[in-house]
Amino acid sequence: MGNKTNIVVIVLVALGLLASATLFTVDQRQFAIVFQLGEVKEVISEPGLKVKLPVIQNVRFFDKRILTIDTPEPERFITAEKQNVLVDHFVKWRIIDPRLYFESVAGDEVRARTRLLQTVNAGLREEFGRRTVPDVVSGERDLIMENMRVRADTDARQIGVQIVDVRLKRVDLPTEVSESVYRRMEAERLRVANELRSEGGAIAEQIRADADRQREIIIANANREAQTIMGEGDARATEIYADAFGRDPEFFSFFRSLEAYRESFSSRSDVMVVDPSSDFFRFLKSPVGASRD
Repeated sequence: MGNKTNIVVIVLVALGLLASATLFTVDQRQFAIVFQLGEVKEVISEPGLKVKLPVIQNVRFFDKRILTIDTPEPERFITAEKQNVLVDHFVKWRIIDPRLYFESVAGDEVRARTRLLQTVNAGLREEFGRRTVPDVVSGERDLIMENMRVRADTDARQIGVQIVDVRLKRVDLPTEVSESVYRRMEAERLRVANELRSEGGAIAEQIRADADRQREIIIANANREAQTIMGEGDARATEIYADAFGRDPEFFSFFRSLEAYRESFSSRSDVMVVDPSSDFFRFLKSPVGASRD
């Protein structure tokens, strides 16, 4: 009875070892390549339980998901105006042809990443070399990323890899360049401000000169009109006086004498030395006046 148990145990262990040597599972997130004596025998892309020959066949698994290459430090590139810029970028990629991937880089992810980074860096160097700093910072940033994705993908297909995306996370100027650029921008803004101030001052002088000219014209016109009106008024007054004098010379003399009295005695402090018998006082002596001798 004990021998039979031992035999059963041995058989079960042998079957387990045989199953482990012949059966393997492919995850839905993986590709599997079956090798036979070092050569690619089969590429498996569907998940499930698979069978291989023990001893002479072995299996390697490769990630089917999208992978990321993220540069740890910003890299320096030169723009069209020979300015250095620091670029921080990342690449999204995945394996689409496991057989070609293995044949090209021996299935080594480090080698694949190195090649992809070299391709992307060379392309970025060329793209940045054709553009100015404003272009790479904002103006043509999307175009650069799309050009790089297409260019890198074309090269990546040769090793069984697809470039899903190339993104520029940040494009900065080095510290020494930034300070120089800021100084130039400040000087340029100051120059523009001074030009605007000068233009404003010139316009203000023109406005003031025009206003002064118009003021002089208005005053001159007003004075001319005033003189004209005063002249017309004096003429009219003279005409009225003459008409009145012609109608009643004695009343006119009386009226003019009253005006003379009012003007002469307007202040109590006024002193006037006149002969009392003078003709000036004739209406004071008699309301109806007196005949001149």
